[in-house]
Amino acid sequence: MKNVKVLTVLIIVLAVVVALFGGLYYFLQEYKVSTVHVTGNSHYTDDEIRSMVLSDSLIGRNALFLRIKYRNKPIKDIPFIERMDVKFDDLTTITIEVYEKAVAGYVDFLGKYMYFDREGIVVESSDSEIEGLPHVTGLKFDHCIVGKPLPVDDPAIFNEILSLTQLLTKYSIVTDGIYFAGDSSITLYLGDVRVLIGDMSYIDEKMMRLKNIEPELSGKKGVLHLENYTENDSDAFVSFEAD
Repeated sequence: MKNVKVLTVLIIVLAVVVALFGGLYYFLQEYKVSTVHVTGNSHYTDDEIRSMVLSDSLIGRNALFLRIKYRNKPIKDIPFIERMDVKFDDLTTITIEVYEKAVAGYVDFLGKYMYFDREGIVVESSDSEIEGLPHVTGLKFDHCIVGKPLPVDDPAIFNEILSLTQLLTKYSIVTDGIYFAGDSSITLYLGDVRVLIGDMSYIDEKMMRLKNIEPELSGKKGVLHLENYTENDSDAFVSFEAD
């Protein structure tokens, strides 16, 4: 009789455990995130962003668990990202809103690539280069700290860098680097061609002219002179000097 009671208790316990596990499995499957939208990202791919927010486990993809985990808690401390917000569209769909740091360019310092924003604040230190961002040389500084401005003599130069990079993007001009000389003159590097820009005067017109000339520079090596460009009789001040 005692053995029957023990067996009955064991059966009841087992049934409860199975029911609990069955309920848990149903809960995890029923509210599993199946659709993930990603917006605002350019540095990381959609899949990379998804992997930062979700894991492959059932609980790591459960909408209710994620709602508790990320409720009013933006995701931070990711290189080149200011924050990420997780929005819940329904019980199986989320949207990850990515807010990237506004990077204007980068400089070399002690074997690292130091990325700075439009105000010259160093936002990230990395071992790798990012395609599409200008490699800026010629700036003089003796130290570099993430979260602090690059200690250059004239902070206004960052406005010039931003204006120049925006125009390069506008005209789809890809440069290998930008050199700022001490006399405020600028040189762009396009493969084996050095483009002397001079200062920022007529910079929009100079970039437009460079875009028109760019196909003719393919395979060439030398210097393209745009530093004396003016809006009057401009072609007379544009010349190419082969090396």
